[in-house]
Amino acid sequence: MKKIQNKYLVIIVNILIFSIALNIVSLEPVCAGSYNGQDLALAILKNQSTLIDSTYEDCDEISHRQAIVLSSLGIMEPTDGLTFALFSTGIAGSNPVTTDELNPGDERGTYFRSKYVNPRDYSELIMTLQVPLYMHYLYYDVQFFSSEYPEYIGTKYNDRLTISVNSPSKGLSEYIFDVNNGYFVLDSNDISGTGFDIFAQSGNPSDVDLVDTTPRTPGADAGASDIIPIGGAVHPVSPGEQITVTIFIEDVGDNMFDSAAFIDNLRFSGFAMTNIVARKTVSDLNGGEVESNDVLKYRITISNIGTADQNDNPGNEFDDYLPENTTYVPGSAYSEFGNISYDSLENKIIWNGNVPAETSRVLDFKVTVNESLPNGYIISNQGTVYWDSDEDGTNDATELTDDIYYDDDIDLDGDGETNDDDPTIVIVYSFDKPSFVTEDFSDDIPFEQATQLYLSREWFETFNSGTWGSRFEVVPIYHYSTSQSFKIQLRQSDGAQYWDYNLSSLGADMIWWEIWFACGDTSEDYQLYLNLKNEYDQDIAKIRFDYINKSAKPMNWTLELFYWNPTNGWNQLESDFKGGYLGNSWYKLRIEKNGESYINYSISRPIRENVDFAIAGQLAAPFSDFASVEWISNTNPDPAVCPMFFIDEHKVGLTYQS
Repeated sequence: MKKIQNKYLVIIVNILIFSIALNIVSLEPVCAGSYNGQDLALAILKNQSTLIDSTYEDCDEISHRQAIVLSSLGIMEPTDGLTFALFSTGIAGSNPVTTDELNPGDERGTYFRSKYVNPRDYSELIMTLQVPLYMHYLYYDVQFFSSEYPEYIGTKYNDRLTISVNSPSKGLSEYIFDVNNGYFVLDSNDISGTGFDIFAQSGNPSDVDLVDTTPRTPGADAGASDIIPIGGAVHPVSPGEQITVTIFIEDVGDNMFDSAAFIDNLRFSGFAMTNIVARKTVSDLNGGEVESNDVLKYRITISNIGTADQNDNPGNEFDDYLPENTTYVPGSAYSEFGNISYDSLENKIIWNGNVPAETSRVLDFKVTVNESLPNGYIISNQGTVYWDSDEDGTNDATELTDDIYYDDDIDLDGDGETNDDDPTIVIVYSFDKPSFVTEDFSDDIPFEQATQLYLSREWFETFNSGTWGSRFEVVPIYHYSTSQSFKIQLRQSDGAQYWDYNLSSLGADMIWWEIWFACGDTSEDYQLYLNLKNEYDQDIAKIRFDYINKSAKPMNWTLELFYWNPTNGWNQLESDFKGGYLGNSWYKLRIEKNGESYINYSISRPIRENVDFAIAGQLAAPFSDFASVEWISNTNPDPAVCPMFFIDEHKVGLTYQS
C-alpha cells in the first residue's frame, strides 16, 4: 500500500514539475512567423540568380505580416524592377501606422511581444548570395521610416535597422540606421501614402498622441530618411564567394511606435561607384494636374554614398536653372544645411555646403507656372552637383539630378545607365471648360470598346460583357458623319450593356445628352431600352425602341419611339414621318434638362429641324448625378434576327458649378 501511495506521489510531483515547466516556457515568446522568405529576397535582388538560400523570421504569431513585397506605397516606388520589400517592427504596409490601422488611432502602432521581454519586436531576412565573377562591392537602396520621430530622438526608444554582410574574405561589415543617429530629412508632410503620414491631433507631437492623416503644421508625428544608396567600401566582397546578407529591424527600449525599412536594388559592382547621387522630385502644391498659375515645389536630395566627406570647396556645390515659363517664388529657397540662394541675374538656384559621408542634404525651392501655356506644354529642368572625386579640395566631377520615377532611356552622363540622369518633367494642362464634349468613335479600335478623352481626361467608356449572340462595339461598316460608329445588337439573354461616364473628371454636370442613331425599318417583335442612370442606379430618363406589328404589308413590323413619364408611364414620341414610325434613316435624339424638375425629349432628321418635342414630366433623379446609359432588351423569346442599331455623333452638354 505504501508503494502504491509513493507511486501516486511521484506521479503527482512529476505532473507539478511538468506544469511548472510549461508555465516557464509559456513566459518565453514564440516566433511563429518563420518561412524561407524567398519572395522578399527576389523582390530586393537586382540579379535574382545570385540567390542561393534565404530564411525569414518575425514576431507575428499569426503569419508573416512584419514584411511585405509591394509595387508601390504612397511615395515609395521600386528603384529597380517592379517590386521592393518593406520590413517593419509592426505590420508592414499598414496605412496608417496606428494600432489596428485606425484613422484616427493610437500612434503606438501594432506590437507582438510583451514590452518586458527582450529582444523586442523584430523582423529578419537572411540571404545567402553568390558573388558573381569580377564583383568586389555590394550596394542597395534603403529608406528608414519611424513614428518614434520626432519626440523620441535622443532617448532609449531607439528603433534600429542593421544590414550586415558577412564575407569569408573581407569579414563582417554593417550599415546601421537608428532613431537617435539616423539622418531624418523628411517628416509626415513629405511621405504621403506610406502610412507614416500621421499628424498629432493636438498639433504637438511631444507625447503619446491620437493621430490621423490630416496634415497639420505643426503636428507632423513621424519621419523618414531619403532613399539612400549604400555600399561600395561599406560592404567589400570577393568574386566567386558565398556571402550572408542579414536585414534586421528591431524595436529598442520598448516594442511600441512602429518603424519600417524600404529595401530594394541590392546589386554587386566591380568598382567603387560615384560618391554623389542627386535625386529630384516635383509636386504641384495646388493638387491635381499642373495648370497655369500653379505653384510647383522642387526638392533635390544630394546623397554622399562614399566613406569620405564631400567638403564645401571653392565654387558652387549645386546649381539649378529654373525651367522656362516659370517664375521663382521669392524666399522659397530653403536648406537646413549650407547656403542656398536665388541668382536673379542667371535665373538659377545655387547651393554651397558640405555633404558628410553616408548622409544627404535636402534643398527646396518653388516656382509659379506662367499663364497662357498651351495644353501639353512640358516644363523640364535638371540641376548639377559639383563634387570632389579625388579628395584634393577641388570640385572636379559633376552629377546630374535624376527624376527617380522616370527613365527616358537616354544616357546623358555616359556611365552606361539610363535611369540615373533624367530631367524632372511636368506637363501643363490648359483646361478650358468646354460647353459640350463629343464621342464620334472615329479614334477607337474597330470591334472593340470605345473610350473618349477631353485633353488628358477620360470622360467616357463603354463596357461590354455580352456573349456571342450580341454586338456592343465600335464598327467601321456604317456611320453618319464620321468614319466609324457604335453598333448595338442586344438579345435579352445577354443582359444589360453600359456606356459609363466620368464627367467629374471635367468638373462638370450634364445638362443635355444627344446621339445620332440609325435602325432598320423591319424586324420581329422586339424592344430595346435606353436608360440614363445616376450614380445610385436610379433612372433619370428612359427611352424605348419598340418594333410593333402594324399588319401593313410588306413591312408588318415598324419601329416607334417611346419615352417614360413618371406621372403617366410610357408615351409615344410622335413623328410626322411615315405616319408616326421611324424608317431606315439617321435621326438625332436629344434629352435635355428643363429647369430643376422637368426633362425635354426631341427627335430630328438631317433634312429638317425638330420633328417632335415633348415634356416628359417631373424628373425622378437629378442630372447632376449622371453616371451611365444602360442598354437592355427584355424581349422574350429573342428574335431569330435581332435588329441592329448604329450610334454616331454622341454629345453631352455640360454645366459647371461656380
